[in-house]
Amino acid sequence: MTAAAMESVLVERVPIEVDQLERGPKQLHPPPDHSARSNSENTYADETALGKSTLRHEDIEGYSHSADYCQPTATAPSQALVSSCPDTPGPLYPYMTAPGWSYVKVADGLHSPRDLIFDGQGRLLIIEEEIGLSQHLMDAHGCITHTRLLIENPDLTHGICLSADRETLYASSSSSVFSWTYDPTTGNVSQNPGLVISGMATSGHITRTLTIPPHRTDLLVVSHGSDSNIDQDTSNPKVARAIVKVFNISSVPMGGYNFVSQGWNAGFGLRNEVGLAFDGNNMLWGVENSADNLARTVNGTTTDVHTDNPSEELNFLGDVTLANDDWYGYPVCFTVWSPDELSDRVFKVGQQFVQTPIPDFNDGTCAQISVPPVLSFQAHSAPLGCKFDARFSNLFVAMHGSWNRQPPTGYKVIAVPFAQGPDGSYAPTAASWSIRGSIDVFYPPDETQCSSSTCIRPVGLAFDAAGRLYVTSDASGEVFFLSQG
Repeated sequence: MTAAAMESVLVERVPIEVDQLERGPKQLHPPPDHSARSNSENTYADETALGKSTLRHEDIEGYSHSADYCQPTATAPSQALVSSCPDTPGPLYPYMTAPGWSYVKVADGLHSPRDLIFDGQGRLLIIEEEIGLSQHLMDAHGCITHTRLLIENPDLTHGICLSADRETLYASSSSSVFSWTYDPTTGNVSQNPGLVISGMATSGHITRTLTIPPHRTDLLVVSHGSDSNIDQDTSNPKVARAIVKVFNISSVPMGGYNFVSQGWNAGFGLRNEVGLAFDGNNMLWGVENSADNLARTVNGTTTDVHTDNPSEELNFLGDVTLANDDWYGYPVCFTVWSPDELSDRVFKVGQQFVQTPIPDFNDGTCAQISVPPVLSFQAHSAPLGCKFDARFSNLFVAMHGSWNRQPPTGYKVIAVPFAQGPDGSYAPTAASWSIRGSIDVFYPPDETQCSSSTCIRPVGLAFDAAGRLYVTSDASGEVFFLSQG
């Protein structure tokens, strides 16, 4: 079905404000198929979060500890070995960790810290909303020894990455992607930025995640969210919202690329694909914030299904060197998390549904032309940053937390166990219909009592050379690192 035909059968809906605190039949890049695994393996995946197996973290990025196994699914939760760096106030809120993990607070008082990276010399670079980009020198213990504002630009919102040679720094506002010459020795940047991409929307979801494929360092991947909760126009990929696109940065045209009309697609119908990460085969994965306040109308009867639907998503986007024009469902097809809320027919977790089925476009249509997620997460958890460990055996995801769900959910960092199939491809160990495909690694004592004033709100994730996983919290202005051993 063409985009125009699809658009013509959409049912008109009342627009809803965008979340306040989240910022065809055959796939072109099919995800790895591990469905042939034995029942015992699928049981293993479903039981992982129930304390019946072990999360393996062998050799997480840069981690060289000889005993690098941990068991975060033991029956008793860890009280967490917690401390703060010198001259850093203690954590604002109590948090737990999976057994074998501890956390340290390394920064306080930042202005809405979002995404973060390390440069080649181990300096920490953080986007601070309405401020710009701060740079932090680190000691051997992972603590900050000196801080400076490297780039003053209040328009920077989220995205940041470095070129493979560490000599070009990229960062994004809602409308544009900029570049600076970066000195990897001194950490200084050129005074005037270059314009790499322009023409992105300045409303709705304003985060623009940036990443460079490890095997194709001449490419820049940019995610762009929807303009509203249900952004009807995005059923047409030419609108260039709710989409991930790719640009060749080896030859940027004068004045930069136009985001809408240039570059190629890495998938569309992706409501707000904030987290992007490449697996060990350089295939792209993304985590998606799905919609709010959904209802299901069948035969004139409307049912509120929004508390536990739709699920948040883990999507396989594949090889970004090739155009991926597959449609992932938004703004029409949404993914089931709680089948019980959709009582008019039998659904499984991970299947897709429409709000108002009609003869020309219904749940069956979604199954025929939309790419479903590889794994689902609890509705309204708001996944943002995601990072693989060095062995690609776990994908860590920052769950920012719900803004209007009762009871609240999220406000934590989770790990999604991955494995390679017989063909060498990577995929979650859990089946697509599992509701236990992840493990809480860093979490509040009771997430149902969380809010932006009682819990942290994880955003960005980055590993340092020692294998410590750094986490920003925009609502509290804090930065932590998580470590094992």
